Amino acid sequence: MTALLFFFLENMALIIALMYLGLKTKETLFLDWTNPVRQRWAISIFIGFLTFSIMYNPFMYEGMRLDLREVPLFFISYVGGWQAGLLSAVLPAFYRGLMGGPTVVIGIIQSILLPVLIGGLFHDRKPANQFFVILNIKRMMGAFVVFEAIKSIWMYLATPANTIVTLGMVFFAAIAVLAMGLILNGENRNLVLRKELEFYSNQDPMTHLPNIRYFKNHVGKLVDNGTPMAIVMLDVDYFKVYNDTHGHQKGDAVLRSIAQILKDSTRKDDFVARYGGEEFIVCLNNPINTQEAALLAERIRQNVEAYQFEGEAKQPEGTLTVSMGMSCPMDLKSLEDMIEEADQALYQSKRQGRNRVTVFNASA
Repeated sequence: MTALLFFFLENMALIIALMYLGLKTKETLFLDWTNPVRQRWAISIFIGFLTFSIMYNPFMYEGMRLDLREVPLFFISYVGGWQAGLLSAVLPAFYRGLMGGPTVVIGIIQSILLPVLIGGLFHDRKPANQFFVILNIKRMMGAFVVFEAIKSIWMYLATPANTIVTLGMVFFAAIAVLAMGLILNGENRNLVLRKELEFYSNQDPMTHLPNIRYFKNHVGKLVDNGTPMAIVMLDVDYFKVYNDTHGHQKGDAVLRSIAQILKDSTRKDDFVARYGGEEFIVCLNNPINTQEAALLAERIRQNVEAYQFEGEAKQPEGTLTVSMGMSCPMDLKSLEDMIEEADQALYQSKRQGRNRVTVFNASA
């Protein structure tokens, strides 16, 4: 019996080790997969091979091939549904059939098909991606108790397994399922946390626009690919006056409104970000020519001017406006050079009276 218990312990350790390895592989290979069908196939095939690995070297007891194959099959069915479980069960069922023996049929039903059935019945249907969720461990273990109760009674009555063998399998299988659930939850929590940190490191928290760091990274790739573009810098006119008159909270509301206007006024492939302070930056992607880019920038300026901002009547010009500068080079330039040119054009707009779009002219 000691040998049997050590065998189940080895099975449990193998399940936990391969589960951890599989999750690390998932992070590397599947993180950008958006097709749930593709994910289900890949993960189910992995679970099938995991189950096969457990079955490959079983403990022989009274003609029975004992192992913890039901653990990964129940787990995948509970997490991904009966379809995922059935796909995972194909290889183990085929292999068990090839091995034969007096308990081949009952072995396939009890330890391969039954965990898929019970796990699928208790499948916790989640929106979005089923394999990147946080499991309810108590609910999962309750479902596993139901499965083990059915399987153990059946096994005790219909096979040569005695009480110690039956309870030993239940004990180690329960620990293995619990470990799989805890590992999955831990990895997915870390994954969610990393994605949140990445998101907030690239986003301006007030306007919910990308920040300049992310803008340069994203648009820099377009520049490297030779994508034609225009870079537009814009600055809120007399913003300090507005802040001093109405307070910083109202000023923040203005910046949020302008951010929304920018998103509404640009095209799908354009890219908007907050540069800092009261300045914003826009990448007009692939304009036909400088004239089209200037018209797009002018549309933004007009939309800001037409918007009714709270308290704008007290601004020096009686309305809240923006000054804009644009760089639309005919030849490829670095992103930093285009930003510098747009910035020079912006300050030319400021000097010429504000509330206008100025296109950078190197000869001016």
